[in-house]
Amino acid sequence: MDRRTTPASDRVAASHLRGQIEAERFVEGTLRQVAVPVTTILREPTPENREREMLFGDAFRVLEDRDGFAFGQAAKDGYCGYVRSADLGAVMKPTHIVSARLTHAYAAASIKVPPSMALSFGSRLTLMEEEGSFVRTHGGHYLPHLHVRDIDRLFADPIAVAEMFLGTPYLWAGNSSMGIDCSGLVQAALLACGIPCPGDSDMQEEMLGQPLSEAVSTQRGDLFFWKRHVAMAVNTEMLIHANAGSMSVTYEPIATAIERIAASGGGPVTSRRRI
Repeated sequence: MDRRTTPASDRVAASHLRGQIEAERFVEGTLRQVAVPVTTILREPTPENREREMLFGDAFRVLEDRDGFAFGQAAKDGYCGYVRSADLGAVMKPTHIVSARLTHAYAAASIKVPPSMALSFGSRLTLMEEEGSFVRTHGGHYLPHLHVRDIDRLFADPIAVAEMFLGTPYLWAGNSSMGIDCSGLVQAALLACGIPCPGDSDMQEEMLGQPLSEAVSTQRGDLFFWKRHVAMAVNTEMLIHANAGSMSVTYEPIATAIERIAASGGGPVTSRRRI
């Protein structure tokens, strides 16, 4: 079992794993919700063990809450680990998502008051009412109406979603418009279009789409995989990816990326896959 998607620690495991693994306790867990703009999923409850991130409104099933950290599993992709307990709150059914790359939440329906926080694309919201050009969330935050979208209104083109992140700083294990990595960009783009997507690039290579032979021409949306890296084809000649070479989300010619990554020790393309 992959520990990243197996809801089990040294002390506790999800009840559906009873009989499959050993654990001190098996529990159903309690569903919670991210109450801060971004929280980090940690391999162990120490800051240097970053693995992925969750966004405001993402659901997280807590199996154990101990010493300021909650162990559990993210609902959106099954990723398991520890998050800070203080970053989680009560669950509200989300009705909308943030549809802009980045937006501000305010304490009142006015752009003139100081923003209370910034929220990334894909953050999940429960909206209560409209007030002028703003919408109010259940937590009393006001967001521009132009920056939210009904949660059931899916995007149609993953590449168009990825292009919204152009210029976003590269961040290892990042999943937000404050900082994102290669697999985070692919996941954000696919989830926005209603396509299930795991969190890490090796999982994505194993689970997404169908492999392509060298004889098949590249088309928009195809995924290029290297060892520990993934990029998306914009067209037959260009990729978009979050990469440490530019430390940002950028376009890059496919041939240039293949040559550069090989020269930097990243090896050859390991596969192409079509969603």
